[in-house]
Amino acid sequence: NFLVVRNVEAVNALQRFAAGEARETGTVLWGAPASVRTHLLRAAVLAAQSCRQALLLPDWRAIPAEPPGPGALVAADDVDDADAAAQGRLFTLYNRLRETGGHLVVATAVPPGRLRLREDLRTRLGWGLVYEVLPLADAEKPAALARYARERGFALADDVIAHLLTHGRRDMGSLVATLAALDRYSLAQKRPITVPLLREWVQRTLPRPFV
Repeated sequence: NFLVVRNVEAVNALQRFAAGEARETGTVLWGAPASVRTHLLRAAVLAAQSCRQALLLPDWRAIPAEPPGPGALVAADDVDDADAAAQGRLFTLYNRLRETGGHLVVATAVPPGRLRLREDLRTRLGWGLVYEVLPLADAEKPAALARYARERGFALADDVIAHLLTHGRRDMGSLVATLAALDRYSLAQKRPITVPLLREWVQRTLPRPFV
């Protein structure tokens, strides 16, 4: 359910990695947390699991001491601040995947050249593809919210979307979480999602209601 928009090349590359068709061993996705890097990593792992071993590492602490089997896909999130031991494990993991035809996808807040990692590891990460994952612009968020609502099985009126975007947090993670909670509240109340229902839900659940 990712709205591709300005990230076409990055998504296409991830699809190749998930299918085992990429010639490169690694790719780096970097950008602000609101750019849903984690969402893309999860999607790549889910897509790859239909054809080979695929692992999602939530952060550098989860980097295994023993590399996975040949041809695996490994997605590692938030490796920016890996300590010395984890950097060593990641270095070994990259080399193992390169030797066995596997792939490594990592997510970071900054591009490889600015990572505070040991030089040989930064160099290897930079050998592959590097994409900045761009967050949705404000003008693109209404379409993303409407699409998310359709996928959950309900319609979201334009005035509800406008209210969501006018008040409260505007990052997509918060907006999607709000929609999911609002959907549950709507089902419990057996009422459609409207601006009055949204205001009612906010008053019941948040310490400070929307203005």
